[in-house]
Amino acid sequence: MKRAGAIAACVALLSVAASAQDPEWTTLVDGKSMGDFGRVGVANWRMEHGAIVADKREGKDTAFLTTSQTWKNFQIYAEFWTDEKANSGIFIRCSKPGAVNSRDCYEVNIYDERPDPSYGTGAIVNVAKVIPMPKAAGKWNTYEITVYDDHFVVILNGQKTVDATDKRLPGPGFVGLQYGSGIVKFRKVLIRSL
Repeated sequence: MKRAGAIAACVALLSVAASAQDPEWTTLVDGKSMGDFGRVGVANWRMEHGAIVADKREGKDTAFLTTSQTWKNFQIYAEFWTDEKANSGIFIRCSKPGAVNSRDCYEVNIYDERPDPSYGTGAIVNVAKVIPMPKAAGKWNTYEITVYDDHFVVILNGQKTVDATDKRLPGPGFVGLQYGSGIVKFRKVLIRSL
């Protein structure tokens, strides 16, 4: 019960604390530069109008911007925009460098047209479904993701979409921003350890 209370307190404070001025937060995407990301797969990631943007990839594999640092218990605040055809997401606790997928990572999905919509936008693929699935296309959205041990909370635009537990990947792991299809933009991504 103590851990559940700590998670609730962290989630309640997230939107207040998610500020670039807060020294506890590490800025991954600041809207001014490409940041310090590694790359897995090939997409045309670039800076455009204050956001990291991709709208094309080479080959059949999805592409990722990946952190070199790893986190176990953390909060992420992210601002993103996609079109209707986009397949994207924020991959967390990725356990194998160079292998970014929903088996070796948790995938907080951004995919309005996913064939199985229960794991579409707002869900964690193969962990927590969202029914009905919210739509994110055509507007700026926020994700607030809190991970503490085996407890995961996802808030999309102020609405909780996931409150679940899973022990498959205990962490720590790196973070990946996905480009699969359509138009994908990230203008702010912040993370802090818990």
